[in-house]
Amino acid sequence: MEDFSFRQIHLDFHTSEFIDNIGKQFSKKDFQEKLKLGHVSSINIFAKCHHGWAYHPSKANEIHPNLSFDLLGEMINACHEIGVKAPVYISAGLDEKMARRHPEWLIRDKDEKLKCFGVLRYDFMEPGYHEFCFNSPYLDYLIEQIEEIVTNYPCDGLWLDIVGERECYCQNCVKKLLEAGKDPRDKVAVKELAKETFANYINRVKDVVYKIKPGMKIFHNSGHIHRGRRDLLEFSTHTEVESLPTGGWGYENFPLSARYVQNKGKVFLGMTGKFHTTWGEFGGFKHPNALRYEAAFCLANGSRCSIGDQMHPEGFLDEATYDLIGKAYSEVETKEEWCSDVKACTDVAFLTLEAVEIKGNLSTNASKKEGENIYKSDIGTLRVLQEGNFLYDVIDLEDDFLQYKVLILPDYVRVDNELQEKLNEFINKGGKILATGESGLDIEGKNFAIDLGIDYIGTNEYNPDYFKPNFDLYSLKKTAFVQYSIGQKIKLNGAKEIGCRENPYFNREVFRFSSHQHTPNKIDNVGAGMTEHPNGIYIAWNMFEDYGTIGSLPSKEILIYALNKLLDNKTIEINLPSQGITTLMHQESKSRYINHILYASPIKRGEASLGTNPTDMDTFEVIEDLLPLYNIKVSTSVNQKIEKVYLAPQMEEIEFVQENGRVNYEVPRVECHQMVVLAY
Repeated sequence: MEDFSFRQIHLDFHTSEFIDNIGKQFSKKDFQEKLKLGHVSSINIFAKCHHGWAYHPSKANEIHPNLSFDLLGEMINACHEIGVKAPVYISAGLDEKMARRHPEWLIRDKDEKLKCFGVLRYDFMEPGYHEFCFNSPYLDYLIEQIEEIVTNYPCDGLWLDIVGERECYCQNCVKKLLEAGKDPRDKVAVKELAKETFANYINRVKDVVYKIKPGMKIFHNSGHIHRGRRDLLEFSTHTEVESLPTGGWGYENFPLSARYVQNKGKVFLGMTGKFHTTWGEFGGFKHPNALRYEAAFCLANGSRCSIGDQMHPEGFLDEATYDLIGKAYSEVETKEEWCSDVKACTDVAFLTLEAVEIKGNLSTNASKKEGENIYKSDIGTLRVLQEGNFLYDVIDLEDDFLQYKVLILPDYVRVDNELQEKLNEFINKGGKILATGESGLDIEGKNFAIDLGIDYIGTNEYNPDYFKPNFDLYSLKKTAFVQYSIGQKIKLNGAKEIGCRENPYFNREVFRFSSHQHTPNKIDNVGAGMTEHPNGIYIAWNMFEDYGTIGSLPSKEILIYALNKLLDNKTIEINLPSQGITTLMHQESKSRYINHILYASPIKRGEASLGTNPTDMDTFEVIEDLLPLYNIKVSTSVNQKIEKVYLAPQMEEIEFVQENGRVNYEVPRVECHQMVVLAY
């Protein structure tokens, strides 16, 4: 496990045949000096790019027409000479030179349109790549290239890009379905073939690589981490979470994936980029403070780091880029010893809707963030947990619920017999449930499938309506708070009401409306809106989705109140602002806990298309200023007797008190990222 680098570079080199002098300025000495400047310990270097060209002499492929030497071999030698690992990158799914020679090998939609990255479409009259179907002869062509590279070069691993389960209607796939007695118009059959095709590719790669170099690290990049598809994680020797905050992913994408994969038993890396926007940007840079924060964010989530760069066609690494990277990686280098072989301490788990959907337990009313494969409820849940400073995991239905104190079922989780059995076991052994909206209902949506002390009546006919809690919020006194999401009507059957519903006078419509937006509340308690029961708390609205969509302060504080009420002994209490993040890692082999504290405040700036589809506009989340925090008070619950508490990597001891099962200490200053070590 410890054979994985903390400071990796992912080096792109997608270089057109219309550019001359490929690699002309490559210098081993300069290449090595830039890696040292960047404090780099591993770099993914390219054997084949998206344009299809090899960057080494090849019989299985064609060397770039304007490259006159073995650039791949020179880079590997340069890396190994200074102790830097050199995994080799191969563009597996894209090869533009072959796309124009063999368009019949490309992935097709059912209307015969071309596809790329599983979604985007291009014809041959606009610039862009075209993705290959692995049911075509292209797969044999690719396997020969992989075999040649692994045979001829001392690779430290393989990094295979643009692969995944792709639904395809090319004539090779149509023929295969017909020969199997299946109907190509049957979407289920097409999906199953996509799984078979990808699995065949995985096995072909594994067979050829391990025949030559058993045990070599292999990573297959699909871009998105499919939460709930553990089988896909098993296809690679480790996991890399591609998530460039300014490249369209934002700062909330990485923790969703990181907190999912970190408890799956494999080493993982978080991949960001040095770019201001995304891949393929020459001359674009983010602020050094952004890269410092992103690297620290990886460490705080139990991840190693990877930073994306793109080398100039003439073969030199940019000094400004590696000076920028070095500002982040020099800090990572001093922190590594506290970040290896760690396990996250957690109190709360939330069942991600992506995994729920895969298992068929998702309500059809759930909605995704526009243009992304992320449910709004998942985003809202993540925000509440991070901003409320809870220690959490993102889980699927196969995870062991019993390791958590509280389980969140956000908004749309329907319960079948299998899930009902797991939830009942969790409850019977002392676990607590926080369910919102439709969560907890049976598959048909008629009755609650778990005992929360309430009965289901149906969907409220009024929208928006109002929730009036029996308690004050952290920032606001109790009053009737508008609820924009659809609410559910319930009646008590053993639970205690801790907040009620108030309906508006009427729904807004063309011949009957009041004021600018919606009708005010009619001040009547028309039923419970939030209930408490020994098994958990139920809230009658899709409140996580509401917070993920419009960021309502009452929604956040109501949900934090519910979680705090369910957690009678939080593992960590800390006085951070809403953009502060804390995690607690257990490094058992070193007899210590590491409390990570981070703070930065991303801001939105600008709007632009990020390349692949000019009609898709993205706002940029950027970090420039890292304002320090002072006198952060922390209280942590641990079982061991703590011998000392110190700041790392500074090695400065700080005062602490351990009493009543808790360790209390105060961190004098946090600038970007601070680790506090509790040694026992």
